[in-house]
Formats: sequence, structure tokens, C-alpha cells
Amino acid sequence: MPRKLVIVESPAKARKIQGYLGDDYEVEASVGHIRDLPQPSELPADMKKGPYGKFAVDVDHGFDPYYEVYADKKKKVAELKRALKDADELYLATDEDREGEAIAWHLLEALKPKVPVKRMVFHEITREAIQRALQNTRDLDEHLVDAQETRRILDRLYGYEVSPVLWRKIAQGLSAGRVQSVATRLVVERERERMAFVPAEYWDVTGTFEHADASAPDAGKAFGARLVQLGDARVASGRDFDDRGQLKAGAARDGVAHLDEATARSVVSGLADAAFTVRSLETKPYTRRPAAPFTTSTLQQEASRKLRMSSRQAMRTAQSLYENGYITYMRTDSPSLSAEATTAARRQAAELYGPEFVPEKPRVYAAKNQGAQEAHEAIRPAGDSFRTPAQVKRELSDDQFKLYELVWKRTVASQMADAKGSTASVRLGATLSADAGDVAGRDAVFAASGTVITFRGFLAAYEEGSDVDRYAEDAPAAAPKGEDARLPQMTEGDALRGDDLTADGHSTSAPPRYTEASLVKALEELGIGRPSTYASTISTIQDRGYVLSRGQALVPSWLAFAVVRLLEEHFDRLVDYDFTARMEADLDEIAAGRRDRVEWLTQFYFGDAAKGADAEGLRDLVANLGEIDARGINSVPIGEGIQLRVGRYGPYVEDLSVPVKEGENPPRASVPDDVAPDELTVAKARELLAAGADDGKVLGTDPASGNEIIAKAGRYGPYVTEVLDLPPIDTSLSAAAQKKAKAAQPKPRTASLLKTQTLDTITLNDALRLLSLPRVVGTDPESGEEITAQNGRYGPYLKKGTDSRSLPDEESMFTVTLEEALELYKQPKRGRGQRAATPPLRELGEDPNSGKPIVVKDGRFGAYVTDGETNRTLPRDVTPESITPEQAIELLAEKRAQGPAKKKRTTARKPAAKKTAAKK
Repeated sequence: MPRKLVIVESPAKARKIQGYLGDDYEVEASVGHIRDLPQPSELPADMKKGPYGKFAVDVDHGFDPYYEVYADKKKKVAELKRALKDADELYLATDEDREGEAIAWHLLEALKPKVPVKRMVFHEITREAIQRALQNTRDLDEHLVDAQETRRILDRLYGYEVSPVLWRKIAQGLSAGRVQSVATRLVVERERERMAFVPAEYWDVTGTFEHADASAPDAGKAFGARLVQLGDARVASGRDFDDRGQLKAGAARDGVAHLDEATARSVVSGLADAAFTVRSLETKPYTRRPAAPFTTSTLQQEASRKLRMSSRQAMRTAQSLYENGYITYMRTDSPSLSAEATTAARRQAAELYGPEFVPEKPRVYAAKNQGAQEAHEAIRPAGDSFRTPAQVKRELSDDQFKLYELVWKRTVASQMADAKGSTASVRLGATLSADAGDVAGRDAVFAASGTVITFRGFLAAYEEGSDVDRYAEDAPAAAPKGEDARLPQMTEGDALRGDDLTADGHSTSAPPRYTEASLVKALEELGIGRPSTYASTISTIQDRGYVLSRGQALVPSWLAFAVVRLLEEHFDRLVDYDFTARMEADLDEIAAGRRDRVEWLTQFYFGDAAKGADAEGLRDLVANLGEIDARGINSVPIGEGIQLRVGRYGPYVEDLSVPVKEGENPPRASVPDDVAPDELTVAKARELLAAGADDGKVLGTDPASGNEIIAKAGRYGPYVTEVLDLPPIDTSLSAAAQKKAKAAQPKPRTASLLKTQTLDTITLNDALRLLSLPRVVGTDPESGEEITAQNGRYGPYLKKGTDSRSLPDEESMFTVTLEEALELYKQPKRGRGQRAATPPLRELGEDPNSGKPIVVKDGRFGAYVTDGETNRTLPRDVTPESITPEQAIELLAEKRAQGPAKKKRTTARKPAAKKTAAKK
């Protein structure tokens, strides 16, 4: 019986679609990408010295790429080929975006089908959507493939040309990337602003006011107001100061009054018994429109603000919702809704909130950026009618439910009526009495405002979150946030009584650090990268150690400072925001078929001679770098002769103002990871240097050896050691001989403090106990080998020859008996952790690639997922409880794809056919 083969990316997607298509169709999953550019070292022997040898791309002949099927995907490709033999049609049903189009093209190239091929696209996985997709197939979009292939080649050229420069001048293993380097630069620039920031001190006056007439309407209803004018001058607030602590030029020119403490307190004194009157009252209508439905970018931002999800976690959760038919495709730049979705949202809003909450005409949303993929809809609940969160709650994990609820609320709210109300602003004042001293007789004007919502409209369903506002306290509401902000009824000339007049001192705030939400927003506003790649970009700069998380804030490491400085000084165009945005626009032009891929890559890599020096290509830019001062690149001046340096073993400070003998190093001290760059002031650096120079806390004398025992802080944490009385090295010897003599001297015993110990509490007995390690537990009666208990990098363990076993806790090093040790050695060795077998934390079913059961286990480095052959540590935003089988399958597939086994090839392989030929 004829069958039709449908290929999608993920097993979850395949299972869902198979249920909709029936027995006439066979739905298989490629499990993501099947081919990619190999590492040059993994090229066939006859290609390593040819034009493909440097990048796996022939830059001299049309930037022709050489692709290889991943080693762990060869079995999958063979399975797909077998399935194709029994099929009379092939449907490529990968995602409807550039990456999905590229996967479909790679499948076409690898499978070489001899049956009709149709491209099947859909943006939601429902029965209706799949049936519509079957009736509306199309050809492969070669322009989208071109755009995605150009991105892949561009990223290979960029990374392979620039990253080696970082290896030579900063540290091995670093990477540079078209979007990741610019994202890192944004975070570093914000930290530089914080480091250069000088706070401004200013004072203001606030008070509580109410009607003086007890019979007046709303008598007794108090409201807060702030001093905004003194005499003819406006009173300065935080936004009037620049980041150097000075009044901005415009504020200074306008004669803004910068209150100090004395003046603010004089104002309070001068208003002690003042009669306040209402000077002006203005009421304006208030209207607020709902936010557009989610795009990839806005979903990541809101998930971060409201759910505290990282971008990676939000996208992974969204993907599982999409693949299981709960929401539409999650990678989209378009906020538009289909006619069916608009009708569904309006109908549900009317049913749940009432017909008055739905506007007369549907709302229409359009993308702001020209490169938006308008073929996609916004992210919304799947189907022509939406299921409420309550209807799906039992089917979803906690994270899935929270994200689905967020998407549902945003979609329904987007088709609801505006919120309506009114905003009232009042100005009130009094004349300062003689008690005000130098400012006596001046007019003091206070202001307040309040908004009252009379019709909640879309707010009944959803309210968009916001990022930190550094000037939020400049304009206080009439009531605290969350309380009724309605001002009492007043008319101009009404008498008011002032209470609780208070002079308050303030310091301006440094620019807030980026969060994942605000960084995504900044990248999108600058036109850098594509929202679908932001999650992986942020994960990359965190995994590379360029950016660390402190709560929700993103803090750059000192390593990032060095990388960004090198790129700014020697590859300035590559990390220029406008240049990177223009590259993205050019790639959109290629996707639209308006630019030629080869022509654009040629200009990027080889340059454009017609445009002169400004159009230098990447190849010549790297070739003509000249000398790079590695020491300068890795140094950051802190002040007063102190500088920070990025060293092989981490950042450290050194004091260059201290004279030293020739050949000696200046005083140095490591900088702990928990000290952010903007916190490394001169005072903090001197504190670290003082601690580093400390000879340690003397604990006493070892009665056995007579050596003094000290405890001190080190690069890797606090430790105890003994002070040996060693003869001085003969300074007349050569440097090499001195080094050799020093190496031959006996080494002091040293031991790290246990997790339960601190430098303040450690005693001599504690230290001697630590220095007694490794402790001989006994001898194995069978092998005759000595068993010792000792402390290591990964915790306490037993050692017998080359065989080791982890101990359950630190105290066990001192208490474990020979019998207990022998019992531990009877248990099987379990991987790198070498711990006794423990039951899995969860079982997740069978891996479709290996056919083996997938389980979640607890390992030395945290929880991990494994099928018995491949292990993958869980990402920091995934827990053993929240991971789904689909996520586990993809994590294992990604891990296999990262490191294909290197095998000797006995037969030479020809380069892949040119892409143009493959597309015929």
C-alpha cells in the first residue's frame, strides 16, 4: 500500500502529527540538524591541505561549504533512507523559518529522494492546521536556505579568524562571534558606565496633605506630594544629574535649584505652620492600550520579568508547548494574529469578561522591523478556539503551565478594550516663614498626581511588566503603589493642611545592569541578531564565562573586559552596533532574494577595493593586525597606581606604586569572583592586597615537628600550612639554578579548610587534624594495597592504588574504618564520580536514537540525563523535576553532535556537490 513519509525535527512533534495523519502516513523525526560544517581537523585527509582545509569552506570558489553528516546521525539518516524506499511521496515538515528551511534542504541533500518532494509548513500543531498544511504544500524556498547558509558560513569565518587572536593574546579556549561579541560589549559598556559613575547628592522635601476644612468633600483623605519649585526655580531631581555627579547642562542653564541638606531642612522649618492653598488642578482623560501578542523577543522579556525564567528556559518550555500542540510556533518576529485567532480571542474575552470588554473592531498588529518573518503569526494558544489555562493545567508541568497562562492572557488581552480613567495633577503651595533663614519669603510649591481607572478593559486579563527605572522615585504618586491613587476632590484656592513635612537626602543611582529581559530588548532595538537566536546568544556568553548572573542582573567578568577591549581596539568594525545591524539587514535581503549570497560573502571576507580602506575585508583585517600589546589588553587601571590584570589563573590586582627590586613582582592579590568590576574600588583593591600580604593567622606550634602552623586566605580559598625554616637561596646563582634549588627544597604540608570551617574559627587542633591527611585507613588483606582517606578537588574520597571511591561527607575522612572502606570497594565503580550505585531520580522513556532507556541521575557535577552511552549535565535552568522526555532526547542529541568521534578514513572522499546543483 502506498505510504507517504513525513519528516519533522523532534520525536514529540512526530508523535503528535502521526496521531492526526493516520496509517497512510509515516512520520519520522530527524532529531534536529543532521549535517554541519565539520572541524577542519576532521576533514578527509585529501581535503585538509586543499581549499576547504581552513574553514571547511572554499572561500576562493563561491564560498562552497563542505558538509558532513554528524557521526551520531548516520544511523538516523540510514533509517530515513529505508523509510523513504517504501514511500511514494516525501513531505519535509520542518519548522517554517530559515533554520527549518535549511534542515529541510540538508535532508534533501542527504536522502537524495527519487519520489516527489513537497514542503509542508504550519505554525501550530493541531488537526486542522496539519490538514490545511497537507492541502497547501510548496517548494523549498531557496532564498531562505541561502540566508541561513550564509549565516552559518559567516559565523564560521568570523569565529575561525578572530578567536585565534583571543587565544594568543588573552587565553586559550575563548571564542568570538558575530552576535555574542556585540552582546558581551553591551554588558561590558554598561559596567564601565557604572565604574565611572559618580553619585550626586541632593535633597528634597515631601509631605502629606489634606483639606483644612473638616466639612469639605473628601475631608480626612490625605495624599502625598513633593516639593517641585522653590521661588522661581524648579527643584532638582535625580534625572537632572549626569553620571559624573554634575547638573546636566540644560538643568544648569535653566537655573534648577540643587537643594542641600541645610536648605531642605530650612524649607521644612519655614513651612511648620504654613497655610497651604491649591494653586492649580488639572484633570486629563487616561487611556491605555493593550500590548501586542507575543513575539519571540517579547515572550523572553516577559518570561524573565514575570516568571523569572532565563531566555533559554523560556524558549525550551515554549518549544515543548508548541511540539505538543498547545501554542503556535515560538520563533517569530510578527505580532499579527490570523482572522481565526482574532475571532477566538475576542469570543473568549466576551465570554469571560463580558461583551463590553471587547472593542467594536478587531485590533490589527503589525511588525515594526522590516526583516520580520510575516509568514508567521504571533505566539498564541493553538487552535481556532483557545483552551483556558484551567482546561490544560493537569496536562502540563509547572513551567509549561505558567508559560501557557502567560501566552493565553497576553493573546486574549490583545483583543480587549482600552483601559479608561483619568489622571489628576495638583499644585499646592505656601510662603516660607522667617524660620526658613536664607530662603525665607520664597514660595514653596508641591506637586502630586494620581490616576483612577474607571474601566479596567484589558487590565482585567493582563498587565505588561516593565524593567527597572533608575528615576522611579523622582515622581511619587499620590498614594503608595498598589493603593488607590485617586486625589481627593479639590478646587483651586482650597485651603490645605500639611503634615509630616520631611527633608530627605538622596544619591543618584548608577545605570542599572542589564537583565536578560533588558538585554534582549536592547539587542532587538539595535537590530542586532534575530530574536530566535537571543536565548542561545545569552547562554553562550554565560557558558564562556564572559557574563555572570547575580540575581537577575548580568555582570561581566574581567575576562570579558579584556576580550571586548581587544575587539574594540583591533576589530572595531566587527563589534560596531550599526555595522552588525547592517549585516543583519543584508542577510534579510538575501532571504528576500534581493541580494546574492556569494557576492555579499566575498565583500565581507575579501573586502571591496572600490570603497577604499573603509571596506577592508575580514581576511586582510586579521592579516594586518600588527602588534597587539597583550599586557595592555589584559590590564585595567583602578587608580593610585593599582591596576587589575587578567591572568592565566584568573584576575588579580597589583600595586605598581610600590618600589620593588629588579626581577621581583609588585604586591599582588587575587580578585574573588564575587567582587563585581564596579565594586573594585581603590579601597577594595588595597583591602585585597593587604589580605594577600598577610602572613597568616598564627594558630600555634606543631608539637611533633616544632613548625609554626598558620591559616590564611589563598587563590582557591582558605587553607592551613606549616612554616618551614629553610636556608636562603644563594643569590649568586643563575636564575635557572635558583629556580632549580628552590624546587629541590622540601614543601610544607598544606590543607584546605573544610566547608564547615572558617579562618575566624579554625583552631590549632583543627589544623593539625587537616594536616594529618591523607590518613592511612588500613591495608586491603586481598591485594596488600594501602587504603587512605583524603580530601580532593571534588570532595573527600578513599584511595587504593589508582582506584578511588567517594566518601559521603568530610567527617568520614577521619572516622571511616577499614571494614567500611572495604565495603565501599566491593560496590561497583560508577563513572567519573566513582560513587556507589544510586537509583535514578527520574525515568523518561526510551531514546529514539540509541533505543536505550533515558534516566536522570545525580552526579558529582549535579543532575544529568543519560541513556547509558551519552551523558549530558542538565542546564542550570532545568531541574530533574521539570525536564520533559523531549528535552532529554534533544539534550542527548546535542551532546552527541558536539563531539563526533574522530576516525581514520581509508578512502578519500570527494567534496560535496555544489549547492546549486543539489537544488535542481
